[in-house]
Amino acid sequence: MSRDVQITDVVMRDGLQDEPLVVSVPDRLRIADALVAAGITRVEAASFVNPARVPQMSGAEELVAGLPHPPGVRWSALALNRRGVDRAVAAGVTEVCLVVSAAEGHSRANAGRGVREALADLAEVVEDNPHVRFTGGVATAFVCPFDGEVTPQRLTEVATAYADIGITRLGLADTLGTADPQHVGRSVGAVRDALPEATIGLHLHNALGQALRTVDLALDLGITRFDAAAGGYGGCPFAPGAHGNIATETLVEHLHRRGVATGIDASLLAKAVTAVEDALHRGSPTS
Repeated sequence: MSRDVQITDVVMRDGLQDEPLVVSVPDRLRIADALVAAGITRVEAASFVNPARVPQMSGAEELVAGLPHPPGVRWSALALNRRGVDRAVAAGVTEVCLVVSAAEGHSRANAGRGVREALADLAEVVEDNPHVRFTGGVATAFVCPFDGEVTPQRLTEVATAYADIGITRLGLADTLGTADPQHVGRSVGAVRDALPEATIGLHLHNALGQALRTVDLALDLGITRFDAAAGGYGGCPFAPGAHGNIATETLVEHLHRRGVATGIDASLLAKAVTAVEDALHRGSPTS
């Protein structure tokens, strides 16, 4: 099937990281198989973060080692710092989404340091790993639970800092899911004006049921990359008030109704959602 948009499913990372249960590696691999069977070719499978802080992401190395590699499927992982990138690369990951917060408050809660310090560390990491395909993720790109609304100017400063270290694939995250679609549009426009060479994707949560409005606005702006999570699971443990991701099945249905191709089979995607639900049912409490 052809694709007019590219959906990256993040349920294995973002979807599971905020659940009160730890899903076993074998169950996470079953989810991976179900996502691929549905036609999803981009999956963010793991997060290389401190398992003491995010036990749901423990076993990342074992998980990566067990992932299938059918033609056309690409797996990525998330990292916040050099230690995370080093672990990911050692495990064989070749696509890494780095994450820097646009807002100081969330940066300190999520990464334990300020935005400038985080960016300075990542500059060296990128230089030391020329064979890794990096994406520059920007958390709280539009609204921060601690600092409030993030201005387009502030977001552009962070995006430009990524470009300065050679990263022009950007993922802008509405971490809380509360950003007004028009504000998202203004912010995306500001980044595009400053970095016309950048490839921009959106990572949308859905607190107020307005994520699809944001998708429609983004499509009109020419955005063709979106993150979503099967079942609508997700949230940030270090962003109070964060809601679940836009559900992959909801996004796919909406796009197909608009005549936008995704290459994803909705009926098989439903089986992937069931795989997630079954895995969570079997999960172990985090404490």
